[in-house]
Amino acid sequence: MPGIRRALPALLVSGCLATISACGDAGNATTPTPAPPSTSPPPTQQPTAVPSPTPTGPPAYTSKVSRISRDQVPYSWRPGCPVPLQDLRMVTLTIWGFDDKPHTGRLVVHKSVTGDIEKVFKRLYDWRFPIKRMEPVDAFKGSDFDSIEANNTSAFNCRPATGSSNWSQHAYGRAIDINPRENPYVTANGSVAHTNARKFARRPINAPGVINPGDRVVRAFAALGWQWGGYWSGTKDYQHFSKGGG
Repeated sequence: MPGIRRALPALLVSGCLATISACGDAGNATTPTPAPPSTSPPPTQQPTAVPSPTPTGPPAYTSKVSRISRDQVPYSWRPGCPVPLQDLRMVTLTIWGFDDKPHTGRLVVHKSVTGDIEKVFKRLYDWRFPIKRMEPVDAFKGSDFDSIEANNTSAFNCRPATGSSNWSQHAYGRAIDINPRENPYVTANGSVAHTNARKFARRPINAPGVINPGDRVVRAFAALGWQWGGYWSGTKDYQHFSKGGG
């Protein structure tokens, strides 16, 4: 047995020497050769995603009040009218059209009601209540009939009330006619003066631009002290709103 114990160290040494690559000491270890740089192309950088543009809605409602010059009302105002020229104002505002697009409208009114006009038409615009056309009646040489034929929404016109010798509230700039085709003047016997308005002679009607009893358009004007011609007894003037009645 002593002979075997003496032989073990020799075997261990010789085994280690024989396999130095596997059991050599750390101090004599060779530094590994670094790998050659890769010749593969660098990964392609993906472009930064650009967010799609957000669809924009219609422009916000705007309104502006300006003074009137004589040449802006060559037909609708004249000396002897019940309101002096200096008391009239032009209100330029945004309206919603029957084509589902915003447009610019213009109304001539008395200076005392410009705030009401700006407020009520903002509400109508926000509701997308359509207005066919809105120009001073001077675009029709002061003809109320021609303005109505064109389905024009208008306000001031120095003229008497229909069927009367007294001044209309339009002559004071405190009345407005809205979509006169969809909201016609209807006599007590049910007739209308404009053939393009005949199918709108009765109420209620569910159609764009129509004003019905008790609807939100009537209530919006009533909240500001305006009366609706659709509530008149006998004759009905569905297009007509006036401050203080008449």
